[in-house]
Amino acid sequence: MAESTPGAAGAQDERRIDETTGVETTGHVWDGIEELNKPLPRWWLWTFYATIIWSLGYVIAYPAWPLINTATEGVLGWNSRQAVADDLAAAESDRQTFIDQIRELPLEEIRADEALMQVAFRGGQSAFKVNCVQCHGSGAEGSVGYPNLNDDAWIWGGTLEDIHTTILHGIRHDLDPDTRLSDMLAFGRDEFLDAAQISDTTQYVLSLSGVDHDAAAASAGEPIYVENCAACHAEDGSGTPELGAPALNDAVWLYGGSAEIIEAQIYEPRHGVMPGWAGRLDPVVIKQLALYVHALGGGQMASDAETAN
Repeated sequence: MAESTPGAAGAQDERRIDETTGVETTGHVWDGIEELNKPLPRWWLWTFYATIIWSLGYVIAYPAWPLINTATEGVLGWNSRQAVADDLAAAESDRQTFIDQIRELPLEEIRADEALMQVAFRGGQSAFKVNCVQCHGSGAEGSVGYPNLNDDAWIWGGTLEDIHTTILHGIRHDLDPDTRLSDMLAFGRDEFLDAAQISDTTQYVLSLSGVDHDAAAASAGEPIYVENCAACHAEDGSGTPELGAPALNDAVWLYGGSAEIIEAQIYEPRHGVMPGWAGRLDPVVIKQLALYVHALGGGQMASDAETAN
């Protein structure tokens, strides 16, 4: 029997039964380590062969080998781009069913349909992020001169129809003949009231919202307010949405609620402008925007608005 050389494979006649495992060795020895003659299980080996056969079939059936500008097409003619395009087309077809309903149905009926409203809300949310956040903020919280759309203080009304009309035609939008339009007189600039009268009226307006004010000046300003302001803002300061006259008896202020800002507004008012989106956005998108804004938290029901009026 030949001797094995350390560090080299042993001869074939060195095969033996390993005492620990009871398995025959192959006769190969390397640095004193013997190799057991224990081949892979047949099931594993046949599975491996099957994967090779399957991969060959895949290469024939589907796109596989890259070429200069394309790849082999495969006998089935399938490709991932077309599969994605088909999926998108199917999704768009399903979506179109909802879009057609939104186009045709009245706003209140859309709001009452949970599935339809969900589609409209998501569509309006996307459109708001593209077209409205620049002024009203990403959370529709507004800023100085731009109304907060989350509360229940509405200058032109907060029903679905009111909001839809405002989005459709805008406010003081010169390019739309049906735009929302109202102008407050410049009582100081045009000398309808003097400085003392404006100051007294300011104190009365502050009193309407229950904040700190000069009681004597407010008392003097009350008849001035009734004569010059109540026709639009109402005697109790609750405002008139039909005229675009905001409420003055709450804590919500478009430009700020300090005495200085109110006085400046009476002297020479600022008039905000909102573009009308008719002709710029699809009618369906405008309806989705109206439904989205109405659902933010402050939207009014038509019946409630009628009762309030």
